[in-house]
Amino acid sequence: MLQLWCFWCIKMKLDRKQVEHVAWLARLGLDEAEIEKFAVELSNILGNFEILDQVDTTDVSPATHAVPLQSVFREDQSSPSYPQSDILTNAPREEENCFKVKPVLE
Repeated sequence: MLQLWCFWCIKMKLDRKQVEHVAWLARLGLDEAEIEKFAVELSNILGNFEILDQVDTTDVSPATHAVPLQSVFREDQSSPSYPQSDILTNAPREEENCFKVKPVLE
């Protein structure tokens, strides 16, 4: 049976040190008021997970996606390419049947 918890009766309460550690991991600089605020908010989030942890999921199969996945890519299909001479007619400079460009790196 599910037990609903209110935000003031949460079993798992984060203390100041844990909030500071999470903030350090996330590279956040928190002041005193924010540390207190996030201690309450993060404790409420963990309380919600405590409620969800009570749900019986023994007959529920694991789901990896909410909707079926399908590939958005088409199958590879070979097709004839343009003749090399047609492509090189637009080249500003050509050398040995290749585009000749200025060096980028020295």
